[in-house]
Amino acid sequence: MIPAPRRLHNTPSGQGRGFFTSAGSAGYAYRPEISPRRIMSASPSHPLVVIPARMASTRLPGKPLADIAGVPMIVQVWRRAIEAEVGPVIVACAEEEIAEAITTAGGVAVLTDPDLPSGSDRVWQAVGRFDTTGRHDVIINVQGDLPTLDPALIRASLAPFEQGCAADITTLVCEITDPEERTNPNVVKAVVAFRDSDQTGRALYFSRATVPWGEGPLWHHIGLYAYRRSALARFVALAPGVLESREKLEQLRALENGMTIDCVCVDTVPLGVDTPADLEKARRILSAP
Repeated sequence: MIPAPRRLHNTPSGQGRGFFTSAGSAGYAYRPEISPRRIMSASPSHPLVVIPARMASTRLPGKPLADIAGVPMIVQVWRRAIEAEVGPVIVACAEEEIAEAITTAGGVAVLTDPDLPSGSDRVWQAVGRFDTTGRHDVIINVQGDLPTLDPALIRASLAPFEQGCAADITTLVCEITDPEERTNPNVVKAVVAFRDSDQTGRALYFSRATVPWGEGPLWHHIGLYAYRRSALARFVALAPGVLESREKLEQLRALENGMTIDCVCVDTVPLGVDTPADLEKARRILSAP
């Protein structure tokens, strides 16, 4: 597995304050072992991390501004992304109050249309407004409800691109060890044919069902994505897919339209904050000495 060191309280640096402030990319040197069978392709050299955020939430309304260890949750997520040190970080905000929280913390916020249908659409609109010259060639979509996210996972999403794979999109998976998760429809499974000691494999399908059948590991999909910029542009222009609508899984739109997704195997699943209980757990983790 790709190692996941815990660095949760470093001081953010290297970002300017404001809505459209430009920022230089940090160096990236993470090199986990990648299977030599990967097809070589041009490696993106200027990643941009984008965190979509909106106040509307069915189970936890207003969660981007929920206090965790003295700051809003969205600021905690922004800090984790800064700590990854892969490049500039922007927050794609549906509302002014989220933008204000980020700029007050010293970050870069981009206001987007509050009526956009998905986080991917919000990310793409923010990219177009922030990077008008097209400098950033890979876009990392980090969910805005992952305040305890290990920064190493963001770096891991870039590993296949750094090693020259030809995939359109990369994402993360972790082996399921809790028997209850194998049949839990809220735990999305990735169908990936990992061979031998591979750390990266091509996604064949994603499902809420218990797949694949038979003996062997099941893989918990982690909803963090790195897109080639051209792939994200294509993805958001596609109509929702048949299987996407059936499974309620946006990534199936890419597979239905012949796009490729490579999965990186990591050793930890980040805590997603969807309920008051999740919020209290995140508070305990980030308030610990």
